[in-house]
Amino acid sequence: MNSLDHNKPRAVGFAIALVLAALASIAAVARADETKPKKWLPSKAYIIPKETAPEGEGYFAIVCGQNGRLYIGTHANAVNSFLVEFDPKAEAMKTVVDAHKAIGVECQGFAAQSKIHTLNNVGASGKIYFATKQGYPMKSESRLVYPGGYPMAYDPKTEKTEVWPIPVPHQGIISITPDESRGVAYISTCSDERPTESSHFLVLDLATGKYKDLIDTRHMYAFIVVDYLGRAYHPILGGDIARYDPRAGKLERLKQTIDGGSPSPESHLADPESHPINWDISPDGKTLYAVPMSDNHLYAYDLSAEGDTLKGKCLGTLLPGAKGTDCRSMCTGPKGDVWVAVTEAAPPGNLCHLVTYKPGDQAPRDLGPVSITNPDYTVFKDKDGKDLPFHHGLAKMEDGTTTTKYVILGVCEGQDGSVYILALAPYTLLRVSPTALSR
Repeated sequence: MNSLDHNKPRAVGFAIALVLAALASIAAVARADETKPKKWLPSKAYIIPKETAPEGEGYFAIVCGQNGRLYIGTHANAVNSFLVEFDPKAEAMKTVVDAHKAIGVECQGFAAQSKIHTLNNVGASGKIYFATKQGYPMKSESRLVYPGGYPMAYDPKTEKTEVWPIPVPHQGIISITPDESRGVAYISTCSDERPTESSHFLVLDLATGKYKDLIDTRHMYAFIVVDYLGRAYHPILGGDIARYDPRAGKLERLKQTIDGGSPSPESHLADPESHPINWDISPDGKTLYAVPMSDNHLYAYDLSAEGDTLKGKCLGTLLPGAKGTDCRSMCTGPKGDVWVAVTEAAPPGNLCHLVTYKPGDQAPRDLGPVSITNPDYTVFKDKDGKDLPFHHGLAKMEDGTTTTKYVILGVCEGQDGSVYILALAPYTLLRVSPTALSR
């Protein structure tokens, strides 16, 4: 079965087409042999409330709050989107934000706020910052039907949600990063046009709800980071990087180098048509980490260096020997460790590996492919014994191990050192415990 056959019943948007193209590319260069993994990395699976993700999907939107609970965004195409809270101690899920109720709208189809697709962030106050974006239009629907995405913040202490106005009409929001010390949040929009989309880099005044539009970067899937001096960074189409310094109210356009030279075409760091790039920042705000979706390497930039060029370096290969990889999930943990959930082409399907990098390591370290120790964590068949729709995301290997089949779209480190991964069809949270990580 094709890796995303579960999306065929509805209109296929770019995000799905991108998955299909990436996995087709992976399959074309997959290993011919079926070498069995020597060491599985065990995880425990938890089903995300199915009514919040009826097509078994979700993207990027996972973060650990100050209370130790996880906050996960969902996708219900043409219906709505939700923020779900997972309590690791109670091993329980609950929906804490209904996007349409919070905004005060009732709509369906392409007008719906179908996705929480942002890389969720936590403010100094403990509020969870996230935003909504468009889903997939039917052939008969104009893209102008979608009104635009809304920035939001959920406060776990009060259980209240604040909503700010749409920043750019008809565009969703792919990134929101707060700087509460300055009373602002940085926004990146997405028009979802192809091959090149509109993507505005904006400053939101959290008190007034007013926006300052800095630049249309034209870069897809942009994740904004804020450094130790309060400067905000956003990628620009073609490889340059926008940096906004709120102290001076100034926007700079920076060049970048990798190991002293221009980024290679194979890295996709300076792709002329743009390319999804995972970004996250170290806890001290001085190092920016990056993993392009279709590259098999981890990169780091020194944000403390002077000048108009961001100096980067390659930290090494994620999966040595892999013939094809797809990475859409990378994060830095509270102690500065980098975590990457990367998909490798491996017969009979695709294997999710968890890779880590500790500052000072010679290279990233593959901890192995991730297995699921409780494959019956949810119901997969209806009362008549037929397979439920959008529940085809697991595979059983020849050795009896259960694992995931499709690309991984989220990773996060919890307060107790567990690492959490988001898997597709059904939308599932995988927990790799500290004990498993230390094996």
